[in-house]
Amino acid sequence: MTLDRRQLAQLAQTMAERRSALLEEIRGDVARARNEQYVTLAGSAPDLADQAAADLIADVGEAEVTRDLGELRALEAALERVADGTYGVCSDCGEDIPTLRLQVEPAAARCTPCQQRHEKTYSR
Repeated sequence: MTLDRRQLAQLAQTMAERRSALLEEIRGDVARARNEQYVTLAGSAPDLADQAAADLIADVGEAEVTRDLGELRALEAALERVADGTYGVCSDCGEDIPTLRLQVEPAAARCTPCQQRHEKTYSR
């Protein structure tokens, strides 16, 4: 592995902090969605434009939670790899993931070439 213990500890700390921030963000978004009544978003006598705007706001909120959950899952998987000693090793080819890539994307499970192949294969 190309990471020394200090780098590994620093990346693990960064991921743990981001994980905590995401959990708070998700909790807040879910609580806000529960508390926002459709009538609040659309108005008491909504027309089609009001309904469309309210639907869009609800959809955007849902998309944000979905995105945050995906990032949270990736961070948790990366922290598991730290714990089991496989962090920094590409899940596809088994080669070391460059330190710079891990510093930019700490939850990366693949080296750049394998990630590009994965995205081309599963982009739809």
